[in-house]
Amino acid sequence: MTMYEIINKKKRSQPLSKEEIDFFIDGYTSGEIPDYQASALLMAICLNGFSSAETYALTMAMMNSGDTVKLPLDGITADKHSTGGVGDKTTLIVAPIVASNGVYMPKMSGRGLGHTGGTIDKLESIPNFKTELTDEEFLSTVKECGFAVISQSGCLCPADKKLYALRDSTATVDSIPLIASSVMSKKLATGADCIVLDVKYGSGAFMKTLSEAETLAKTMVDIGKSAGRACRAVITDMNAPLGRAIGNSLEIIEAFELLKGNIPHESRLYQVCIALAANILETAGKGSYAHCEALAENAVTSGLALNSLKKMIVAQGGDVRVADDYSLFPQAAQKREVRSAKAGYISGINSEECGLISMNLGGGRRKKSDNIDFSAGIILKKTVGEHVDEGNIVAELYTNSGDLDSAEKRLLAAISFSERRVDIPSVVAEIYR
Repeated sequence: MTMYEIINKKKRSQPLSKEEIDFFIDGYTSGEIPDYQASALLMAICLNGFSSAETYALTMAMMNSGDTVKLPLDGITADKHSTGGVGDKTTLIVAPIVASNGVYMPKMSGRGLGHTGGTIDKLESIPNFKTELTDEEFLSTVKECGFAVISQSGCLCPADKKLYALRDSTATVDSIPLIASSVMSKKLATGADCIVLDVKYGSGAFMKTLSEAETLAKTMVDIGKSAGRACRAVITDMNAPLGRAIGNSLEIIEAFELLKGNIPHESRLYQVCIALAANILETAGKGSYAHCEALAENAVTSGLALNSLKKMIVAQGGDVRVADDYSLFPQAAQKREVRSAKAGYISGINSEECGLISMNLGGGRRKKSDNIDFSAGIILKKTVGEHVDEGNIVAELYTNSGDLDSAEKRLLAAISFSERRVDIPSVVAEIYR
């Protein structure tokens, strides 16, 4: 068996065997297979596709390329994954809701790159918060608080880490089999009993259409079930930012506000978080969906979820005073109020553009080595469906070093208007079980 033969088979749209896929992953992870041959195979997969059997074999090979985690916990463990969006702070809300209802959530999360944010960056905006814990500290925190959020271990799925860097530089990121195997190899490696996937579509997501999101959701859920895990996907709309805050400390504050009961139940952020939490609880065997939805809502209204989040912050070394004194977060030196030049109903906000604006203000990174300005970002004062008069403040921009004039111009161009009230589609489009 040689890499030449494997590349040639996929070039001719012939299926690869499990043994051939294992050979590729083992050889590339060890360095025996060079980048140029791996790149050729990735492009052949992008162009000619993978069957469900091939995608599952690739997922399992990547999962087995490094460590796997199974924490010794006396109870059900759950994991959640989002395919990436703008203003997505759902982990900070969903995990404490789920944990306060007796389901463990040991969570490994990533950093932001480009227009999408990362949960680890957001948590690190809390003074002294530690995202790197020893195995013993991780287990202790999960047992004590019901959940913990740490950065992904370098020994977890090394094949995926190496392949993703190659895909990013060879225009082979946008392949559903490669996306699905990348996501699910990490989810399966972390050992959770049940997995809920937040698959986003729209202007601020990697999947631009509902049809693409449906295909990705089905592919990932099928992988999870084939691996013996309880798994489902919630397909959600990312045609507008999720919530009103975009940026690291700004999004932490918005998460606190929701858990304090200060964000309306009809808001898109609240609806997504309750839907995700309820789906996790139902998948974990806590009852019917309606019952689990009630459990999730009660965790917010009772303050249990907020207390759970505070407890986790303390356990991971963070300054929990930020929950009640937002001035303890890093503060931006510059602020700009953005006023509308038009009147009407907001019919759309380009999510990807908002994410890029926040990145340019310092709230994100273009490459992995870039530093983050935790205070930078955007607060949307008006959102989709709301009426705006000319001169109304539609947003606030925060930065220490970004170009506010350019950011203001781009943000105004990202907002579209209608003379009439617009219908707002449900933020939860489908649930795939």
